[in-house]
Amino acid sequence: MSPDCIFCKIANKEIPSNFIYEDENVVAFNDLNPQAPVHFLVIPKNHYSSLNDINDKKVFGDIFSAIPKITEKLGIKEYRTVVNTGASAGQTVFHIHVHVMSGREFTWPAG
Repeated sequence: MSPDCIFCKIANKEIPSNFIYEDENVVAFNDLNPQAPVHFLVIPKNHYSSLNDINDKKVFGDIFSAIPKITEKLGIKEYRTVVNTGASAGQTVFHIHVHVMSGREFTWPAG
C-alpha cells in the first residue's frame, strides 16, 4: 500500500466506496468521472504505480479474469478496456487501473 494513494485507500476501505466487485486480489467500482453510460475501474488491491511497474503476470490474470465476471453480472457483452500508462497518456491516478466502458458507440482511433 502507498500511504498517499487514493486507490489504495479505496481498496483498503479507508475511503468508502460501493464496490461492484471484490475478491481477494482486486476491487471494481464506478468511475467518478464516467466517459460512457457504464464506466468502472478494476484495480489490484496491491499498489503498482503503472503498467510499467508490474512484473508479476498473476496481477494481469487477477484483473482480466475479474472483468468478464463483472460484465456478465451487469449484462454487458460489448465493452472497451483502457489502461493509461503515464501522465502524457492520460493517467491521473498512479495506481494501475483498467477502465471498462460500455453503453455507447466508441470510435477509433481513441483520442
